Amino acid sequence: MSGRRIVPRALPRTLPVLAAVWLVTVLTAGCSTPEPRVTRSAEAADELVRGEPAPSAASPYWVDPNSDAARQVRAWEKEGRDAEAKILRRISGRPVADWPAWDDPAPGIRAAVKSAARTDKTVLLVAYNIPHRDCGLYSAGGAKDADAYRSWIGEFAAAIKNAPATVILEPDALPHITDGCTPAEHHAERYQLLSEAVDALKALPKTRVYLDAGNPDWIDEPSKMAQPLRQAGIDRADGFSLNVSNFQSNASVRTYAKRLSDAVGGAHFVIDTSRNGNGPLSGGRDEAWCNPPGRGLGTPPTTDTGDDRLDAYLWIKRPGDSDGTCRGGPPAGDWWPEYALGLARRAAS
Repeated sequence: MSGRRIVPRALPRTLPVLAAVWLVTVLTAGCSTPEPRVTRSAEAADELVRGEPAPSAASPYWVDPNSDAARQVRAWEKEGRDAEAKILRRISGRPVADWPAWDDPAPGIRAAVKSAARTDKTVLLVAYNIPHRDCGLYSAGGAKDADAYRSWIGEFAAAIKNAPATVILEPDALPHITDGCTPAEHHAERYQLLSEAVDALKALPKTRVYLDAGNPDWIDEPSKMAQPLRQAGIDRADGFSLNVSNFQSNASVRTYAKRLSDAVGGAHFVIDTSRNGNGPLSGGRDEAWCNPPGRGLGTPPTTDTGDDRLDAYLWIKRPGDSDGTCRGGPPAGDWWPEYALGLARRAAS
């Protein structure tokens, strides 16, 4: 979800007709993360550290002073597009998650941690490299095997060290078990790897971890997610995340979250509100997740939620990064300033 991609995009596989029909069914059911935003290269990470800190948003999370949105604001100001630059600051001035690189997560994390330390803020990170990721669909890939993933998550954790961090652990990994997309032969390994990842990250003194649990439009019955969360280590995590890269309204997600929380012993949760200000696209669900028109920024990132189980509203998906070439967008993961501006114009607050 950035022009500064470290690894090439995964291309959809060529599939037999029957398999393709099944995949369309899965996609329209709510796959939440078509393509991640990957943290910048080591060179760009150095540039991040040298950059001036952005003004702090009203939240405990770090604001990247050299995000795509921040760069776009500066470019538009130079071009005299001050009105548009002002609107886009609704994104650039607020914290969004970094999705560390699939080959080497450490440089980007270390750079973010160093920059965040200058503002006494918490970094928000997404671990997204599980083997057999996304069932071979738009974000196919992930670590080549279990040992490679263990090494990757170990490097991820080592780069955080003692810094305050919040980690969203493997978007889609558990919902793809629940909806039957991930083959059964990979289930035990996935549960084991997620459980180990929870332990590796929770061994750090200031890291909070949330296992991803999809969204209400995907796994429509919360109880179906309870056992997968338990097997992945929800009892040792800080909670679960919902609505990553999706558009479901706060009200519907909170209702779902409370039922799921009840089913797993009162676990806390966080909600991705990066693009849900106008809720989901009405009508059919076909590609409703992919650059839907008319959407807006949702609740700005904050831990002031008024709900003792809802730990934070977060911008986990990076608003302005394309979901894919649908609806005239650039390739998945590329920065799309026009779409970002539309989200900002229609911001909920």
